[in-house]
Amino acid sequence: MPGRLEGKVCVITGATGIAEATAIMAVKEGARVFIMNRTPEHGAALTEQLGSLGAECDRATVDLVDSERVSAAIDRAKSRFGRIDSLFNVAGISGRRYGDGPIHECSEAGWDMTMSTNVKTMFLVCRSVVRTMREQTPGANGLRGTILNMSSVLGFSPSPKYFATHAYAASKGAINSLSQSMAAHYAAEKIRVNVIAPGLVRTPMSQRAQENDLIQGFMKTKQPLREEMISAESVARLAVFLLSDEAADITGEVVSVDAGWHVSEGQS
Repeated sequence: MPGRLEGKVCVITGATGIAEATAIMAVKEGARVFIMNRTPEHGAALTEQLGSLGAECDRATVDLVDSERVSAAIDRAKSRFGRIDSLFNVAGISGRRYGDGPIHECSEAGWDMTMSTNVKTMFLVCRSVVRTMREQTPGANGLRGTILNMSSVLGFSPSPKYFATHAYAASKGAINSLSQSMAAHYAAEKIRVNVIAPGLVRTPMSQRAQENDLIQGFMKTKQPLREEMISAESVARLAVFLLSDEAADITGEVVSVDAGWHVSEGQS
């Protein structure tokens, strides 16, 4: 049976954690994948793994805050595959080690780094991809393309005891607003835009939380469906659905995969 992403060209930013899990799942569903990330060894390892699965894939090592390099990478993807059917913007940072924290403690450097890495990168990649998609003829599904942006449950469901990183929360709120505005603007041009807002996921970025026994205990009630951190594969399954034609009529949505985070009080 053909996969849900059979023949589709999917650009993914990032090469570890949720990006890695989604790329692997996407190629198993028949996608051709183009990876954009900053760390060469991570990108090389992932594309090698995808190649071992028989996938047609390529990559570009690029600092996603560099507009010229972002545009060049998207041009490369289009040149290699002929079109871009979907984009999954995953790459981002927590900002804590750069000085993010409660607003009275957050440094300007922490704010600037977090907003630039999480929001400016998404703006630049979306801009280049939307420009490409608008020039494409619609595919067999009647759409020119699909964009999926990575947010966080912290963008709308604060948890101040252990996750008081206000620049990070602001960046994720900005992503939600940007994505919904894009969805409204480009729907008539047959481009879908949605958002995934995960809870606490087991990835390299969440290493601090993984090593904190208090946070692990907190997850038992804050993410009660799982009673622990969510797997990257759980988020990837939702991503593949939202990128596929099964979700062809869905746009402008912020979809949580948080094991109950945003509806639970949580106790530690």
